[in-house]
Amino acid sequence: MTSSHGIRRLHLATALDRRSVYDAGAFVAAARLAERGALDFVTLGDSLARPGPDALSVLSRVAPATRRVGLVPTVTTTHTEPFHVQAAVATLDWVSRGRAGWRIEVSTTEGEARLFGRRHAAPVDALWQEAGEVAEVAARLWDRWEDDAEIRDVATGRFVDRDKLHHVDFTGSAFSVKGPSIVPRPPQGHPVRVVDATDRAARAVAARYADVALVRTALPARAAAARAELRASAAAHGRDPDDLRVLAALDVDLGDGEYAAEPGHGGGGPRTTPRGPQYRGGPVDLAELIVSWHRDGTVDGFHLTPVEPLRDLERLVNGTVSLLQHRGLFRTFYPGSTLRDHLGLARPANQYAVAQGAS
Repeated sequence: MTSSHGIRRLHLATALDRRSVYDAGAFVAAARLAERGALDFVTLGDSLARPGPDALSVLSRVAPATRRVGLVPTVTTTHTEPFHVQAAVATLDWVSRGRAGWRIEVSTTEGEARLFGRRHAAPVDALWQEAGEVAEVAARLWDRWEDDAEIRDVATGRFVDRDKLHHVDFTGSAFSVKGPSIVPRPPQGHPVRVVDATDRAARAVAARYADVALVRTALPARAAAARAELRASAAAHGRDPDDLRVLAALDVDLGDGEYAAEPGHGGGGPRTTPRGPQYRGGPVDLAELIVSWHRDGTVDGFHLTPVEPLRDLERLVNGTVSLLQHRGLFRTFYPGSTLRDHLGLARPANQYAVAQGAS
């Protein structure tokens, strides 16, 4: 979380969401622009409730066209098979060479349930309990191959050391998984898990499993309170709270260019709108807002969703981020090659290898 000089790192991410866009080239161009600004990661939303391209597939296409920026698709844990979800996310980590994340989400409506026809919609608390179980079994499946399990010995014809493959044997409230997985352990060990922890039902899952928690609020006091609660809850689960990054999630409308922000925006902070918390003003005022919230320890950084994707992402990178870099408040190059490197997070130890070493 801190640099070698003891300064808290500022973390910045952006959303690539664009309605009714199916051309992969548009997402590639946006991701490259975010990468030019050295942003930690980009997200791409997805939902069974509305039409649109599959986020994980799109970012798998973006992966070979980028080199450093993290790639975080939304993948629901409801109605989808946990075994397939973890394998797909692990595959994205492989094709991106360690830059994958996974924004964990649930599907709450009866319409989404009818798409699969296996069960009815469930209460949101039950869905997030299931999401936590999926996050748990995903971590176990990612660890089921030890890092040196592949031996590829041509002379003996042995591809894998079976003693370094492990069965999961997990039974949850709505599914069971035996394992092992079909994909070797990802380059990051565990791809980065992101959870929107704004709603109470999701907060326990974020505290226990997330590497990055998002909090949507226009009020810095609420963001700070949510960060403190998440860190305390993470510690109660036996985690080091410094292994959790809490980012404020804001929509940003930079249409006012460099002119003064409207009252209540810019230096006065974002506003609550029907769509959620939104900043509206110029790139310079946004930079000041970011610096203020980060300097005060309110949050560890920001996840910013452009209201007008092409215009606002360009002004964010070329204006706000450039200014932060010029002032020495945000990096000008990536500190490593993986998303965990960008976030200052260590590669997790393999839980099965650790258990065997301790026995």
